[in-house]
Amino acid sequence: VLYDGQCPICLTEIRFLQFLQKKRPGKVDFVDISKPGYDGAKYKDVSYEMAMEEMTVIDEKDEVHRGVSAFAVMYGAVGLGWLGRFMMWSPVRPFMDKLYAIFARNRLKWTGRSEECATGSC
Repeated sequence: VLYDGQCPICLTEIRFLQFLQKKRPGKVDFVDISKPGYDGAKYKDVSYEMAMEEMTVIDEKDEVHRGVSAFAVMYGAVGLGWLGRFMMWSPVRPFMDKLYAIFARNRLKWTGRSEECATGSC
C-alpha cells in the first residue's frame, strides 16, 4: 500500500488498517511515499506524483490498482473483504468512483496542504 503519510485523513485510515493487520502479520506492507528517498522504481514504477494522485496498491501478483479498486484490494488483505466487495459491486461502484475522485482531487486543500505537495515539495 503506497500512502501519503503527511495526509491526516489518509494516515488515520492507514493506522486503522495497520491495527487490523496485526491479526495477519506480514500480509500488507505500508509504504509512506512522503518520506525522503521514496523510489517508485522499487514499486512497479509508481512515481511520487502518480501515488499522490490517488490511492495505489500493488497486490501479491505485482498488479497495480488505483483508486477504488486499490481500496478493495487493501481492505481484502486486512480482513475487510466484504467492504471491498461492496465498493466494487456494480450498483455502488459508480458512486464510489465519483466520491473518491472528489476526495482525491481536493484532499490536499482539505487537509491544509498546498498543491506543491503533488510535486514533492510540501
